[in-house]
Amino acid sequence: MRRARLAGAALLAAAGIMLTACGGGGTEASDSGPANITFWGWAAGYEKSVALWNKTHPDIQVKYEAITDGGAGGYDKMFTAAKAGKAPCLAQVGYETFSSFLAAGVLQDISDHVEPQRDEFADWVWGNVGVNGKAYGVPVDTAPMAMFYRADLFKDAKIAVPKTWDEFTAAAAKVKAADPSSRLMNLPTDPYLYAGFAWQGDAPWFGVKGDAWSVSLDSSANTKVADYWQGLFDKQLVTSYPAFDAALYSAWSKGKVWAEVGPVWSASLIRDNAAGSAGKWAVAPMPRWGTTDAVGNSGGSATAVMKDCDRPKEATEFALWMSTNDESVSNLIASAAILPASKSGLANTALDAPQSYYGDQPIYQTFREEAAKVNDTWRWGPVMSTTATGLGDGLGKVHTKKATFADALAGAQKGTLDALRAQGFSVSE
Repeated sequence: MRRARLAGAALLAAAGIMLTACGGGGTEASDSGPANITFWGWAAGYEKSVALWNKTHPDIQVKYEAITDGGAGGYDKMFTAAKAGKAPCLAQVGYETFSSFLAAGVLQDISDHVEPQRDEFADWVWGNVGVNGKAYGVPVDTAPMAMFYRADLFKDAKIAVPKTWDEFTAAAAKVKAADPSSRLMNLPTDPYLYAGFAWQGDAPWFGVKGDAWSVSLDSSANTKVADYWQGLFDKQLVTSYPAFDAALYSAWSKGKVWAEVGPVWSASLIRDNAAGSAGKWAVAPMPRWGTTDAVGNSGGSATAVMKDCDRPKEATEFALWMSTNDESVSNLIASAAILPASKSGLANTALDAPQSYYGDQPIYQTFREEAAKVNDTWRWGPVMSTTATGLGDGLGKVHTKKATFADALAGAQKGTLDALRAQGFSVSE
């Protein structure tokens, strides 16, 4: 499932960051009686998983309410409800926004309730739904990255699928030589997609030192990743269409852009927007930095337990079931094309199905294998709306040569630090 878009999340910074929840809300029963739990979300298939649960759990009934996608207004609605003490028990929250919810104090510690099934999820996944070993939600899906490529064009041009970023550069030059009107890939200027490359490259943006946040978008590790993409652009080895633009989709379909290194949800993005090249695409592991066998992640979400919830044990029980039950996970794979976060979910045979658009390759087997190699050091920050907007604005100027990747990172670094200080966070210099 795609990560929430950055537009519309302004309330996180403007009014939500220092909220404290105000009791009540989220359930309609005492601790001793049947639990009636409200769940807000927007992903396809959630309502069916809820219906499956309700059939077999008469004492814990979940009411699912579909709301607008988080970044398009859903998160604003959650924060407004939390401020009024009327938040639901459960809420769908993308990993990139989870730290903002934690910083706002609107989530509930459910560490004790998840402990029996903690081993169902990798440590790096738990790191996206809590801090200092504590959990405030249950992971649903992840979005490890891989390389989508036009297998027919690579074969005709006798270009080997690159296994490293050095080989990727060489392949980009060969594509341009084989067809001067084509390029290997489009420049990654969407901030959350770009974050996946920084994630893989062990180039963190945020850290915690004691009680203070550190920000490192302009670190040497981040400069290495930025300089790589800037170098491809300066050599005219990549296209520079806007992210999620019809022109890019057309280039995919017509064979003018031969590859996309992106997260698992790019599989449906390409399939649904480049019908003209059906059956010609394949998937391979993401190129590596030298001999380091690590990949990035760009997306995923969790079922968060809100502070207003007065039945957290039962709410957590449902959330764990939704992410691990075979029937529920099968539904979410079919409905929302997720890659499950749970180990049992990753064993689901639905992930072994051949995908006709990708030449009958069972592409989700690749993502299953890559999920175990996601760099486990990444942490999202508490003002991602500001960080993503600043970085996106800067990256959007690269193709006109009004800015470089380094400029974009420097601007996002300053804007993030300013936002943290303005909102009362301690910042480590």
